[in-house]
Amino acid sequence: MTQSIDSARLTLILNDLRLPAIKQGWSAFAALAEHEVAERDRRRIERHLADARLLPGKTLDSFDFDAVPMISKAHVMAICAGDTWIDMGANLILVGGPGGGKSHLASAIGLALIENGWRVMFARTSDLVQKLQIARRELALEAAINRLDRFHLLILDDLAYVSKDQAETSVLFELISARYERRSTLITANQPFGEWGKVFPDPAMTLAAVDRLVHHATIFEMNVESYRRRAAIARKQQGAGRPANQATIKNTGPVSLRDNQPET
Repeated sequence: MTQSIDSARLTLILNDLRLPAIKQGWSAFAALAEHEVAERDRRRIERHLADARLLPGKTLDSFDFDAVPMISKAHVMAICAGDTWIDMGANLILVGGPGGGKSHLASAIGLALIENGWRVMFARTSDLVQKLQIARRELALEAAINRLDRFHLLILDDLAYVSKDQAETSVLFELISARYERRSTLITANQPFGEWGKVFPDPAMTLAAVDRLVHHATIFEMNVESYRRRAAIARKQQGAGRPANQATIKNTGPVSLRDNQPET
């Protein structure tokens, strides 16, 4: 039923009820109510953005999809709706060398999800692991992990920079296990899965962590040349003191996208 039909019906109803004052003023009340709803949505998004700690200025509009041809913009936009995969606690994993745009894309996806009503937190993995270690020493690890449950998506940036230490990797594994099939996690990592043994010292723990993360996961392989290296080359070619024309990396040729979404 359209808004115009609703308005016409309401006018007739108010006539039947002999409520002329409400008939005269209901449209103003409706506008105020719509304004209140919009204002509440704005304040909610502001609170959630403050909690999210996303990287500043990293949006989908500023991400150069042409520079990462293995990533489909349409696929990313569908992911940003969040309805299906976040409801089932599925994961996203962005794998590729340094400077390929993984952190930018992860933060941009987080921003889009917040705008669509989801709660997100972005954290450098090593920093969050340090906080969880402190919680463990204070016998409060379970409570600390439970507090992260309020976030529909937890973004763990730079997984590789967790030191290969049993104490650190064990709390990371507990976090991954606690969120498994309950809450979604987005991982950015410089190494392919075969090299995750550099993060988890125990081979059994490596296998278990990878198994939990890739189950119900979408994996993007972002194998492109580092933006920072390309920017440095561009500056050198243009001469000292002259900025590069492009703020993002350029197309380096087609690379296949592997979307690993195992059957369940």
